[in-house]
Amino acid sequence: MAIDKNTFWGSNHYEHPPLTDEMLGRAEGALGVRLPTELIELLRIQNGGYTQGFALPMSRATSWVSDHIPLEELNGIVLDPTVKTALNLMNTAYMTAEWDLPPKQVLLAGSGHYWITLDYRRGPAPSVAWIDVDSGEDFQVADSFAAFLSNLVPASVYEASEE
Repeated sequence: MAIDKNTFWGSNHYEHPPLTDEMLGRAEGALGVRLPTELIELLRIQNGGYTQGFALPMSRATSWVSDHIPLEELNGIVLDPTVKTALNLMNTAYMTAEWDLPPKQVLLAGSGHYWITLDYRRGPAPSVAWIDVDSGEDFQVADSFAAFLSNLVPASVYEASEE
């Protein structure tokens, strides 16, 4: 089941400004990577924020739960320091140092204890990784951001099964 990118987003709680080509260029320069086209397409619809609530089914248990990982938010690109936001790809360097994360990651979502990242350790085309600082988990969850998106399901699938 493919997620419709036009209905992907929930709220823009932090009031991120729309993504411009200049912002994208500055972000990629500062991060030292090329961001996946599919991520850029989502950020052009809404530049980060809370999603409609998704989950990535997992055949492997994680510290989160035994069968999925959450995607409740997705970081955007915010360069304006007056926009106070917790959901910013540009916090990657700071958070990597703060949480002692592996190098060559771009943080897509997470809370500090766990992260969903674009993992550039294998080269310029990133995979998507799950990193849990507390448990030491660090593994690939999708070969690419496109594969990650194509495997997302509504989080309600798991909420219904938990009741």
